[in-house]
Amino acid sequence: MHSRHPLRLTLIAAAAAIAMSPARAQQTKPAAGAAAATLDQVEVRGTASGYDARRDDTASKIVINHEEIVKYGDTSIVDVLKRLPGVTARGADVRLRGLGNGFTQILINGERAPAGFTLDALAPELIERIEVLRAASAEFSTQSIAGTINLVLKKAIGKGQRELKIGAGMAKGLFAPGASLQLADRKGPLSYALALNALMSDAETEASYVDQRFNPAGGRTVLVNSASATESHFRQLQLAPRLNLMLPGGDTLTSQSLLALTRHKGAMATRSDYALGPASIFPDLDASTSNRGETARSDLNWVHKFGAGARLDAKIGAAWFSNANDSIQLGFTPSGVNSLKRLVATKAEELGYSSTGKYTTPVFAGHVLAAGWDGGRSERDETRDSAFGGTPAIAPYPALPSGRPAIPATPVTQGFVASVRRIALFAQDEWNVTPRWSVYLGARWEGIDTRSSGTGAAAFAPFDSRTSVWSPVFQTLYKLPGTKADQLRLAVTRTYKAPAAARLIPRRVVTAANSEFEPDTLGNPALRPELASGVDASFEHYWAEGALLSVSASVRRIDDYNRVALTRGADLRWFAQPVNAGRANTRGLELEAKFPLKAVLCTAPAIDLRASVSRNWSSVESVPGPDNRLDQQTPLSATLGADYKGAVLSGGGSLVYRQGGPMRNSVEERSDSNDRRDLDLYVLWKLSKASQLRVTASSLLVVDAIADNSYTDARGLALRSTVNPGLMQVRAVLETKF
Repeated sequence: MHSRHPLRLTLIAAAAAIAMSPARAQQTKPAAGAAAATLDQVEVRGTASGYDARRDDTASKIVINHEEIVKYGDTSIVDVLKRLPGVTARGADVRLRGLGNGFTQILINGERAPAGFTLDALAPELIERIEVLRAASAEFSTQSIAGTINLVLKKAIGKGQRELKIGAGMAKGLFAPGASLQLADRKGPLSYALALNALMSDAETEASYVDQRFNPAGGRTVLVNSASATESHFRQLQLAPRLNLMLPGGDTLTSQSLLALTRHKGAMATRSDYALGPASIFPDLDASTSNRGETARSDLNWVHKFGAGARLDAKIGAAWFSNANDSIQLGFTPSGVNSLKRLVATKAEELGYSSTGKYTTPVFAGHVLAAGWDGGRSERDETRDSAFGGTPAIAPYPALPSGRPAIPATPVTQGFVASVRRIALFAQDEWNVTPRWSVYLGARWEGIDTRSSGTGAAAFAPFDSRTSVWSPVFQTLYKLPGTKADQLRLAVTRTYKAPAAARLIPRRVVTAANSEFEPDTLGNPALRPELASGVDASFEHYWAEGALLSVSASVRRIDDYNRVALTRGADLRWFAQPVNAGRANTRGLELEAKFPLKAVLCTAPAIDLRASVSRNWSSVESVPGPDNRLDQQTPLSATLGADYKGAVLSGGGSLVYRQGGPMRNSVEERSDSNDRRDLDLYVLWKLSKASQLRVTASSLLVVDAIADNSYTDARGLALRSTVNPGLMQVRAVLETKF
């Protein structure tokens, strides 16, 4: 059992203050001689008409609207995010400040994503807007050391909508058809929206590996060249219905749901050539997987308006997730004898409930006070059946000269149940001290209780891990006097990251070809949360309509940093386990510029330019340098883009750069990766008022992903080099409104 009480500081948007400020009325005097009874002409101007969330919110955020989201015709929201300033992506792992390992918080409609959710499976058509929050807020969970990305599903139903998109992508001659349907309408107090998205994708990829071993004197003792070919078949169906009911008195009742079905089948064949050293008893490996996933989440939101501008926004929700994965791995000797047979069947199911609420009221001039709650409970049940076998004459894993140990060739059944309970209370005050200076103050208390027990081969004593965090919040915005263009921001933060339940459960997941590079995994019930103190500061210059130049800097100190420790047990098997590794420090500097070309040349075409550069530094104090940075942190990333909008033809492009470089994970472990460059282009052709054709091409530079991993100990050096070839994709989508 573990209890911690950290601090944390952040900010939240001041939209509530804008929404509750009274409308201004201007009276126009009647013309001379008009009758006294003539009514004055009244012009009402809502203060929100010129509201810019990024510029006017006390909180530092970037807001991406739906038009920007669907501009490139992406099939995954990850491809949209990787083009945003300060955001990098490695597969489905999206990061702010270059920090992976769960430091970036992903929210859907302000709530943490449900179990089993992956960003690469979310269709951009379902998203109304993306909010990138660099600092935390009391309203949202403070598990956001690097920041928060909030995906807001489509809500607004202003008028009837009927839109159909049909398209297909192609990569290496394989087609990926897809379609989406958007329906929305309003009838009296009731409005509805329905979004349906379907995608099919078949792909073929290749990879090559080189494994080498050197003795302490530097002589090479092992050289293995391997090549693998993979094919995958992905099917996805997503449904997002929404109902909105206006109640008497101005209250609203809203139901929003997200249903997703995924099916994936894959096969991989690996062939190895043992040029030097002892050969494996199964140099040829064939593997196949079948995965079935279902996700459902739904919530009911009630908004009640009180007098004097006060309101209550309350929501209850439920989420269910189920995933079944079956895999078969076969190993063959050079003569074709089946020397390995490994079967694994995993079934996981999780059910959760949640409740959130916020009461907001203007207290007195310049103050908007809010308080609320955020709680939930989830139960997870997982079983894992595995079996190892092979020819009777050959044990599945004999003790080879390299030291690889044997695994019992008997069926193994593992099971565990886990429950997570969480509750948070918060209060916040947005204070407009002067017309140029606003301050956000808040506090949040958040508690998490994780309980788990195992059965069968995974039996372990039930454990209870408790974490509580106290997070005060502060942020301020100051608009410099004498100018309408320049402003300063400052945030002092205390954030944290609680270990995921899977990292706490002490069950061992066994790999087939156990080595330093393919170890077993084992959870750690004693793992403590990571606590971070930080400061963020920025300067913003708005020098023309739609033009921005910003410079921001950040510093974080992370205590009880979590890293994965690689160990060789008494059974000679390698296993990886998360541990607390003391303190880590990270610093960052980000530059961003965007402007329409007309801002510098009046006769220029309608072209918008944008660019950003992010530089990150970090160090882990328990790991000797150099290159002892945080796990897989991106040192440097940059984006450069341009968009043209014409009456008939529009288009644009985006170039994304991500630096690799060496990294030292521990005294023994090192890794290195190459730099990556991605070029994406799109063209939009308006065929009529109701139809348009969008053609996109991504990864046009076709850059391979190259990585080296090494492990050095008293036995010498083990080195693995991996090359994953780049893949260009082209996609065409016909969009029509009816």
